[in-house]
Amino acid sequence: MNDIADRIALGAMYLGTRVGERESFAVLDRYVELGGRWIDTSNNYAFLEHPSGRGGQSEALIGRWLAANPGVPVRLSTKVGAQPRFPGGFPDHLEGLGRDVVQASLAESLERLGRERVDLFWAHVEDPAVPLPELIATFSELVEVGTIGAYGVSNHPAWLVSEIRTRAELTGNVPPSVWQMRYSHFHPLPRVPVAGQPIPLGMLSDDGVDLLRRRPALSGWVYTSLLLGSYERAERLAPEYRHEGNERRSIALDDVATRRGLSRSQVVLAWLAGGDPSLVPIVGASRPDQVEQAVAAVAVELSEEERGLLDGAG
Repeated sequence: MNDIADRIALGAMYLGTRVGERESFAVLDRYVELGGRWIDTSNNYAFLEHPSGRGGQSEALIGRWLAANPGVPVRLSTKVGAQPRFPGGFPDHLEGLGRDVVQASLAESLERLGRERVDLFWAHVEDPAVPLPELIATFSELVEVGTIGAYGVSNHPAWLVSEIRTRAELTGNVPPSVWQMRYSHFHPLPRVPVAGQPIPLGMLSDDGVDLLRRRPALSGWVYTSLLLGSYERAERLAPEYRHEGNERRSIALDDVATRRGLSRSQVVLAWLAGGDPSLVPIVGASRPDQVEQAVAAVAVELSEEERGLLDGAG
């Protein structure tokens, strides 16, 4: 295992749908060549891109790539809970996190991936209908029997993550070791709906950052870390991100990017991966050169002065 392996995850949402098979294989090949190890997918990727209205295409693509590359040293991360029960059912009619659903979904994911286990399995979205003792027991048992290496929670508020971990520890169960939320250097205006974010409690808040800082045993992963290319193409920046605070952050990004000869997106990835707490950005790619830029970025160590500029801007 090298340093890069734990500093970045390749987001595979559109591999097998929006990104064709040959292009997807090229992305995966280059990622591994550069030392990348974590591949992050989900059983519902990419339901919005497929005529069926249901996911599974990303896992199936990864499964075909794994079969073509036996022994490739990767770690697989997939999720359960957000598969639409029927076409058009997202985000209000989801499979949920009931015990039977989780077990059946994992079996289907493993079949698509062509594996007997995954390294990391996520509760993709909160399911208030499932009591916490059931949720904890379901995922803990999967770790204990070896079907999954560890489990995490995604799109759960900070207080709930803390409660799940505490209850698991007090009852002798395996606690979640990873937490995944949406986060980037630019922040949206408070209490304003965020475009493309149907789960409002999926945004990493200041108290969430504080939780990760205080609980080093809990690793933080972040999605939409590059705001869909908005750092390089300002016209893509959603209205809720257009405010004075982000204007100051933008100036700081330009300053550091110029100093280091990096793109603005690369500075954001370096800032995420090398911060306190250190966060693992999940980065999607459709071309090998995008993988190269992302992997190079998370290897960058920003100076205290540079971090101070970025942290203090807004």
